[in-house]
Amino acid sequence: MAAPHFIVFANEKGGTGKSTTAVHSAVALAAAGRRVVALDLDTRQRTLGRYLDNRAATMERLGEALAMPAYDTFDAARGEDVDAQLDRLAAETGAEVVVIDTPGRDDPDSRKAMLRADTLVTPINDSFVDLDLIGQVDPETYRVRRPSFYAELVWNSRTQRAKTHGASVDWVLLRNRLQHIEARNMRRVGAALDELSRRVGFRVIPGLGERVIYRELFPKGLTLLDLAHIGDVGISHIAARQELREMIAGFGLPHEGEAAPRAAAAAG
Repeated sequence: MAAPHFIVFANEKGGTGKSTTAVHSAVALAAAGRRVVALDLDTRQRTLGRYLDNRAATMERLGEALAMPAYDTFDAARGEDVDAQLDRLAAETGAEVVVIDTPGRDDPDSRKAMLRADTLVTPINDSFVDLDLIGQVDPETYRVRRPSFYAELVWNSRTQRAKTHGASVDWVLLRNRLQHIEARNMRRVGAALDELSRRVGFRVIPGLGERVIYRELFPKGLTLLDLAHIGDVGISHIAARQELREMIAGFGLPHEGEAAPRAAAAAG
């Protein structure tokens, strides 16, 4: 059996929609017929794990099967390290894709997970506050001064993976679009991201927009692919579902049996 494709969602800043994106990605890939297992590394908040717990409860309540990945939450108290748990889960489920949600902080287990990433996804809000995690911007010209600590962390991780495994990492910056952001500011952020992408080697794809919709889905563990079970579906739900589908396509994941695509700008 071929090795699974690891998708790691990582960002040391909270509030970027990381866990929401990870859950929707795992469910969307399962709905597409992929064998998916999801691992939540955030043992405190456990957002991904709780979301999928809610989804399992909804399935039981409705007596109806929904697209569902296998999932677990990492717990160091079990005496199993992250690498061992990932290997075990992948083997037990025959996973084709492994989705990993990391906590919004620097964490040794997150760094281990990043070394497994074939696709590393970093969601950011469309603002200079979030951009500062990746690169420092001149306050007058809005030109990028230098990459920030997180970009350096990712670069080191990619370089180590290339040396150890001979494999490249596709670093995807997921640009979540906030509706209220002023257009000129969005252009400035976009220009800075374009400049940074050439310097540190990531590619940018559009992410998820309207946040209220996603917050309402959490208690039942539903996603935008479950419109039949969502009351009062409106145009915003349809538009958000299309955004989700475009985001998944933007990941450019290999089909079953294919090798992972080369990263746009591989490290090392």
